[in-house]
Amino acid sequence: MKRRITLSWLLMALICLPMFAQMQDPVRFKTEWKNLSANEAEIIFTGTMDQGWHVYSTDLQEGGPTSATFNIDKIEGAELVGKLTPIGKEIKQMDPIFEMEVKFFEGTAKFSQKVKLTGGDYLITGYLEFGACNDQNCLPPTSVDFSYKGTVAAAASATAAPAKTEEAAAPAESTETVDSTAAVTTAPQTLQEATDHWKPVIKELSNYGSTEEQESHSWIYIFFTGLVGGILALFTPCVWPIIPMTVSFFLKRTKDKKKGIRDAWTYGASIVVIYVALGLAITLIFGASALNALSTNAIFNILFFLMLVIFAASFFGAFEITLPSKWSNAVDSKAEATTGLLSIFLMAFTLSLVSFSCTGPIIGFLLVEVSTTGSVVAPAIGMLGFAIALALPFTLFAMFPSWLKSMPKSGGWMNVIKVVLGFLELAFALKFLSVADLAYGWRLLDRETFLALWIVIFALLGMYLLGKIKFPHDDDNNKVGVGRFFLALISLAFAVYMIPGLWGAPLKAVSAFAPPMQTQDFNLYKNEVHAKFTDFDAGMEYARQNNKPVMIDFTGYGCVNCRKMELAVWTDPKVSQMLNDDYVLITLYVDEKTKLPEPIKVTENGTERTLRTIGDKWSYLQRSKFGANAQPFYVLLDNEGMPLNKSYSYDEDIAKYVDFLQTGLKNYKK
Repeated sequence: MKRRITLSWLLMALICLPMFAQMQDPVRFKTEWKNLSANEAEIIFTGTMDQGWHVYSTDLQEGGPTSATFNIDKIEGAELVGKLTPIGKEIKQMDPIFEMEVKFFEGTAKFSQKVKLTGGDYLITGYLEFGACNDQNCLPPTSVDFSYKGTVAAAASATAAPAKTEEAAAPAESTETVDSTAAVTTAPQTLQEATDHWKPVIKELSNYGSTEEQESHSWIYIFFTGLVGGILALFTPCVWPIIPMTVSFFLKRTKDKKKGIRDAWTYGASIVVIYVALGLAITLIFGASALNALSTNAIFNILFFLMLVIFAASFFGAFEITLPSKWSNAVDSKAEATTGLLSIFLMAFTLSLVSFSCTGPIIGFLLVEVSTTGSVVAPAIGMLGFAIALALPFTLFAMFPSWLKSMPKSGGWMNVIKVVLGFLELAFALKFLSVADLAYGWRLLDRETFLALWIVIFALLGMYLLGKIKFPHDDDNNKVGVGRFFLALISLAFAVYMIPGLWGAPLKAVSAFAPPMQTQDFNLYKNEVHAKFTDFDAGMEYARQNNKPVMIDFTGYGCVNCRKMELAVWTDPKVSQMLNDDYVLITLYVDEKTKLPEPIKVTENGTERTLRTIGDKWSYLQRSKFGANAQPFYVLLDNEGMPLNKSYSYDEDIAKYVDFLQTGLKNYKK
């Protein structure tokens, strides 16, 4: 019996993921230090919420929304007693988003953490992490910092000790926790005491000029990516058989051929409107500044990996992903009950719903890809390309109905397309898992492991195209034609091409997807360019001592274009010679998850925030010093931290990159 998976949970995942990125502040927490006795106190967190929002308590099942957790960065002269405890009345009910029983607060949330003071000086710094949702979306895990210090005598009286502790903690009792912090320092002030390297140079950098051409090129790429996705969707069993039926309906519903063609045009335009509206909705949900962050966020990449694996399994025939049937039935009934343009629009909407089992995985993959480009309009542009490809046949066949006779009949070839797409989605899923693996340093998917899996996937794809492997929906009598043979040849040749990569071959064709070369354990090839430093301050000090200019390479483990630049441009002999001999190359990973020895407090755009990981620190450096947040981002500096040329982003033109480096050297020698 065919299995179906209703997409309620999957749609919520697609909806909720981008919601994390909205710039909202519906929950505001304050902290309070309260002495209970001479050697015992409690930290009380009180949060006020906007109407409709709620904060989850600590009593949650695994896999649910983020609950409130108490986290310690540093503790001296004190011990924690028990766990974080919710105070007050909690609401207990089934959560419609997560489909599980949860406990949460509405209006006001209150938590308490008891602390035992062991005598003498004490210092406690850390943060409360909580999750907040409303009926439509959720915010990302949010942290509230706190810091308390004081002194308590080992045998103090019950009245004297509380007074002294209250005095030490007084600044934080009625204000937010960021107001009292002794163990957390401010990055710019601390670093500028010894060096001026962190000084912003945004104005000086802009004086060299900037290039704005790359974004338009990426938009064209995104549009054609969507166009290709739409073309592939056309040839699936859910869409192709509908084309002749729909066109015939429009031509037969009226004796006026022109009106039939006009209705078909309206139908095609409605498809475009529906899918572009979906893209615009994703854009509005994500916000202007969050799309780029998704590309380096490990949690999102793990979810994307799981999503693509599910889509691949669906295309292989393990189950069928469908929307609830009552949705399409309701829209279809409404279309029959109405007339005019609304009726045609509802028919197009019905097509979108009933074809979701085939188009959904393609749309999901497309949205995942364009969402991680960092472009605000990317989802809308991608959906525009997808919709045009999907809608065009309906319009063209209505204009030229004789073409319907030459239209290929439905058959097993459409299932072959689905399975091929399943193999491709499985291959691309590994790319997203690789991002998380690199960010957290798990070393589960090093370059040779990644390549080995890709070799197997594309070899199996080739075997499938040759008819050596079959899936549940394949036609037993489906012969291998010339087209399938050549596709199998390409797939098997690609698998063979990747084999030398197991020993360190550059493999420029897969550089955008494979993990970086430094994760290769067994390498018989010479890597042309090596970063001299992965620490900004150490690299700048070395450059000053050796009187050399610096190139800062802001990159990320999940940065596709960074890998392409490294293998397509840095391997050029002239480029590699200058990077290795003439510059001090400092590579900074903005998604590095290694914890800092001590959290760093910074003020950015009037808001105080805490940097806890090395990646946070380098990302802040890129924003504050250079006014940029996208990767790859290359900037040339003298050894005092001043720019030598305009910045350089993704552009594989080797001649331009050589000129970029040579201009920096000339300006340095002036």
